[in-house]
Amino acid sequence: MKTVSVTAHFDGQHIQLDEPLDLAPNTKLMVTVLSEDAEREAWLKVSARGLARAYADNEEGYDSSDIKVPNPDYDRG
Repeated sequence: MKTVSVTAHFDGQHIQLDEPLDLAPNTKLMVTVLSEDAEREAWLKVSARGLARAYADNEEGYDSSDIKVPNPDYDRG
């Protein structure tokens, strides 16, 4: 199985995965406990990387002449 990361939480007795994951019995796992600040920081880093890929510095620019059908409800405000 390839390495995957999933979110989980501790319910007071057991660690519970937050999403389904098909695991065979005795599958080796590594658990990292994050503070709320560390978890937030991790999500911010993941989000920033995604945005950087979507909006790179070398992105082609667009201007209003590229709009084929204007949205009459658009508010530039």
